[in-house]
Amino acid sequence: MDSKQKLSVGQVFLAFLKLGLTSFGGPVAHLGYFRDEFVTRRRCLQEDSYADLVALCQFLPGPASSQVGIGIGLSQAGLRGGLAAWTGFTLPSALALILFAYGVTTLQASVVEVGWLHGLKVVAVAVVAQAIWGMAKTLCPDRPRGTVAILAAMLTLAWPGVPGQLAAIGGGALLGLFWLRYEQPRDHEPQLFSLSRRSALISLVTFVALLLLLPLLGHQSQVLALVDSFYRSGALVFGGGHVVLPLLQAEVVGPGWVSKDLFLAGYGAAQAVPGPLFTFSAYLGAASQVPPNGWVGGLLCLLAIFLPSFLLVVGILPFWEGLRKNRRVRAALVGVNAAVVGLLLSAFYDPVWTSGVLSAMDFVLALAAFGLLTLWKLPPWLVVGATGLSGALLSHLPMV
Repeated sequence: MDSKQKLSVGQVFLAFLKLGLTSFGGPVAHLGYFRDEFVTRRRCLQEDSYADLVALCQFLPGPASSQVGIGIGLSQAGLRGGLAAWTGFTLPSALALILFAYGVTTLQASVVEVGWLHGLKVVAVAVVAQAIWGMAKTLCPDRPRGTVAILAAMLTLAWPGVPGQLAAIGGGALLGLFWLRYEQPRDHEPQLFSLSRRSALISLVTFVALLLLLPLLGHQSQVLALVDSFYRSGALVFGGGHVVLPLLQAEVVGPGWVSKDLFLAGYGAAQAVPGPLFTFSAYLGAASQVPPNGWVGGLLCLLAIFLPSFLLVVGILPFWEGLRKNRRVRAALVGVNAAVVGLLLSAFYDPVWTSGVLSAMDFVLALAAFGLLTLWKLPPWLVVGATGLSGALLSHLPMV
């Protein structure tokens, strides 16, 4: 661990605000941006500590990249740091989508097809490739761990979805225990997450209580019904932003809160903004045809869908802190960390590569972005902007 002092609450907020304004490309790309900012550039976390956090959040319901961000904030400045990280990363896209909800009738639902947005999908290819390259050098430096990563990638490609991901992580843990038989040298911080177990238990009890009580109270008012719908969606979905869409559609389109056309238009807009896809909830709350709606409804739905993630991260991390220092758990985590590289490799192919590289020119653009990030060490926000602009320009050139 680098001896650099931990970040303050203000520094955490500003770092995540920058990421919230520039992190295009979905959850896998977000993990690459986080690693570049906090492991490589600021050296606030060790590579293996970051990989441990990523691995844990794969097991939790909710948006994994946001949970990793909350965990990073907690590691730097406690509960206030976790709130600062979530706020900075989430608000830019949430506010943009609330504004879009107000003006949705003047925009076209086909916003997802514009050239600059495709350029952002292309830069996600470079960002994820950079993350895989850097993590593989640290977490898979030899043949056995590289083999685990490849096996995990093969498994998740052959068995798509959350079950395949969980099987890959579980398999990596077993291989770490019974085959890899060594531990990476580690120099842990005395306490990476400065949270008490009492706070953690209160958080877990609150999570379960809200999950059980809100459905019983939801019929009493529209506000509670709205909170219940979005809280359950955030608490019960595994697999990230796209997986929550069917749940949200059933919750808001079914009862007539949001029309199907408005739902699809908002989903298109959600693809065009940085940050977590769960901020789509802010649009749905603002666009709701029954009160509370507008700014109040947008912020209410945003808080409701992310609250389970915050409660789970705060509730689990203090126990995880102790477990990850156990010798046998450490041996398992060596395999899990290698499997996480495999998961990223699988996601790099589908959906990152398959949705981003559709032509030879896309590959040229992705290769240029990768070179700017890895060789020239340009800041990600600059590469994102340049690649988005290039995508827009290329979309107006005749096909060759």
